[in-house]
Amino acid sequence: MAGDDDELARLRAELDAVDDEILAALNRRAAIVERVAAHKRATGAPYYVADRERQIIERLTAANPGPFPTAAIRPVVQEIVSACRSLEKGVRVAYLGPEGTFTHQAAKLHFGASCRAVPAGTIAAVFAEVTRGQADFGVVPVENSSEGIVSHTLDEFVDRDLQIVAEVFVQVSHCLLVHHDIDEGAIARVYSHPQALAQCRGWLRANLPRAALVETTSTADAARAAQTDAAGAAIASELAAKLYDLRVLRRQLQDVADNRTRFLVVGPPSAAPPPTGRDKTSALLVLRDKPGALYEALKPLSEAGVNLTKIESRPSRRRPWEYVFFLDMDGHAADPALRDVLDAVAAWCEQFKVLGSYPKVNSDG
Repeated sequence: MAGDDDELARLRAELDAVDDEILAALNRRAAIVERVAAHKRATGAPYYVADRERQIIERLTAANPGPFPTAAIRPVVQEIVSACRSLEKGVRVAYLGPEGTFTHQAAKLHFGASCRAVPAGTIAAVFAEVTRGQADFGVVPVENSSEGIVSHTLDEFVDRDLQIVAEVFVQVSHCLLVHHDIDEGAIARVYSHPQALAQCRGWLRANLPRAALVETTSTADAARAAQTDAAGAAIASELAAKLYDLRVLRRQLQDVADNRTRFLVVGPPSAAPPPTGRDKTSALLVLRDKPGALYEALKPLSEAGVNLTKIESRPSRRRPWEYVFFLDMDGHAADPALRDVLDAVAAWCEQFKVLGSYPKVNSDG
């Protein structure tokens, strides 16, 4: 028995030594980052380059010999990079708040825990913060795998000159949050964002058919409302339960188990990422009022073999019955072949705008 204890103590001492080496390496990295920051200040180079972080993660993932789990490299490296970046210049990120929303989770997932995440009350306010330079980037929801498009986000792109610089996918798991001393039978009202209520409509119909459904501006606001309502419940995240001192009464309320939301990271044109070889381009267009205009506008994409992955339409809000079409396609607008195709599309449009080209993310995680 004593021999076993001695062996355990020896192994723990080895772990302590490795941890000391990791700490020393982290501080060496931080010291180099401070020199990088000084160089960027002197040359005017951008502080945040998303493609650089991607390259680091991909290189280390490919080089990992194990047994450290390859899937764990991304979150570990992301937090190291995020913490070191705060030594250069804390990246200020506006997101659809308040704290505890799924958009907040998306912001932290993309930029790391050390970013300065600033909540905004509406999607329009997120765009405004970035436009005014009060935030370096903004994070907004754009579509859900079961409920479709977030129209307010698309509408903001019509009159804004911000660029999409990245996309983020978050697995959305909805929980029923209540006071610590309430049971399901006492719930009279359920608060949540309209999208969350829609994603859980089947569960609500089956389990709380008599409860009034109250729409809020976010799932975190729903948690705040439930916090002050003795007969209220909220559909929100488990993180919101911790932030607002609520109890998780039920988990996985969503009607579709594989429920994901896509978020966009928006920034100024100067933050546009370079081609990576695995990119997506988003664009908007308003067609000329001619027969066959949509067919003719999309034909160059088909003829060039460009994969059109998404098309949505929204009222332009400028003239009755005029619509704005939003397109997603594979490729980067800086690639000569796609640039020529986009020029051919634009020829059929009254208005045409590339909203951004950015690395394509595998939506499976």
